[in-house]
Amino acid sequence: MTDHGRDALDVDTHLKWMRVAMAMAEEALAAGEVPVGCVFVRNDKAIAKARNRTNELRNASRHAELEAIDLILADSGLTSAICGQYRLSDTTLYVTVEPCIMCASALRQLGIKEVFYGCENDKFGGCGSVLGVNESLEHPLHPSYNAAGGYLRDQAIMILRRFYVTENINAPVPRQKGGRILKTEIVARNSDCP
Repeated sequence: MTDHGRDALDVDTHLKWMRVAMAMAEEALAAGEVPVGCVFVRNDKAIAKARNRTNELRNASRHAELEAIDLILADSGLTSAICGQYRLSDTTLYVTVEPCIMCASALRQLGIKEVFYGCENDKFGGCGSVLGVNESLEHPLHPSYNAAGGYLRDQAIMILRRFYVTENINAPVPRQKGGRILKTEIVARNSDCP
């Protein structure tokens, strides 16, 4: 297969799995959560998918990635333990928003192969927007992982905007948002993918 053909196949595969992650983000939105969803893929099969559950569980660490990691670690058929270390070196993560520093670190600790995300996380991004946990910090066991953004970026931004123009009844001090208008214009970035 030519490089161009392989690239087109890769893009189609990435978009297919990103749509699964977006479906999980829609579930999160319907549940009153910050709409982030993800799916972990191994051998072109979903091994775990999850959404944010921070409000539901009243636990700030229940991000979509950590929810899915817990599902993987609970299934001995999905993990390989070598010297007590779980490995995800043959696993790819698709997530609607760039993993935060906490999640990016957890992914590095587990040796994730690669990460594809929708939009950047300009406040807490751990794959380069704020801190490059995946590549700038040394790890004694796992190499850095590739992280690439821009897959279904516009949809990822719009679902976040849909959430943030509504009242978050779970917020500690809800702010009145009655006058907010949903912005539909999205500024493109030069490094965006399809």
